[in-house]
Amino acid sequence: MAVITGGDIALIIVVIIILIIFLSGLHILKEWERGAVFTLGRFSMMKGPGIIYVWPIISKVSPILSTRVQVVSFKTESTFTKDNVPINVDAVMYFQIIDPQKAVLNVENFASATNYSAQTTLREVLGKSSFDEVLSEREKLGEEAREIIDEKTENWGIKVSAVEIRDVIVPQNLQEAMSRQASAERERRSRVTLALAEVEAAQKMVEAANQYKDDPTAFQLRWLNILYEIGLEGKGTLMMVPTFVPTAGIAGNPFTAMGMMDASGKNLVTPGKNSPDKK
Repeated sequence: MAVITGGDIALIIVVIIILIIFLSGLHILKEWERGAVFTLGRFSMMKGPGIIYVWPIISKVSPILSTRVQVVSFKTESTFTKDNVPINVDAVMYFQIIDPQKAVLNVENFASATNYSAQTTLREVLGKSSFDEVLSEREKLGEEAREIIDEKTENWGIKVSAVEIRDVIVPQNLQEAMSRQASAERERRSRVTLALAEVEAAQKMVEAANQYKDDPTAFQLRWLNILYEIGLEGKGTLMMVPTFVPTAGIAGNPFTAMGMMDASGKNLVTPGKNSPDKK
């Protein structure tokens, strides 16, 4: 039977410690992760993804970066436009690390640096634009801001893919003024539309009058048709029609063509009985 002495126990402990230290150099990085390896404080290389190994104690992996597209939301508060309108803008920026080595060595905190750069750049873009442009051309202003931010972050290994303006908040008193302006504009358009309709209707009436002037018979037929349409609107409607009116191509006594009629078209003045011509 073997006897385990104190020396053997110490040796086992030393082996276990060495094995733990050796295994501490193993790292597993996901597909989108990259690790910066520093040996004795100096940058060595970027490693990943998968299983990587660095020498313990003398080397370390820090930091581990994500190469996926990242989204950051930021605001520009109390920003004045070109026409001195105070606004608060809420925006979103999409960026991605395309050069992990630059993101590690050229900037201390690439996320904060990119965020602050986006805020200041968007303020500059808004300051060069009028209030109406901010409301109607958000996509254009976002693209302009993206180009400027991307130029600034290029040296950091960051690619800015998009900047989108989500919301523009204006003071309450300015919102009320805009509402009154919009209401006045709608009223102006309605009045202009009504005036144009009156002009067009007057022109058509003049054209119709000219046609009826050259053809009295057509005018009489049109008048009779109007009387007929009025009579169809309801029962019991009385229409006073002058009796001494030339007939529309109908010879004979005018009372046979026109007279006092009710809504059904029945003559209330019967020739020969209550005609004013009868003595």
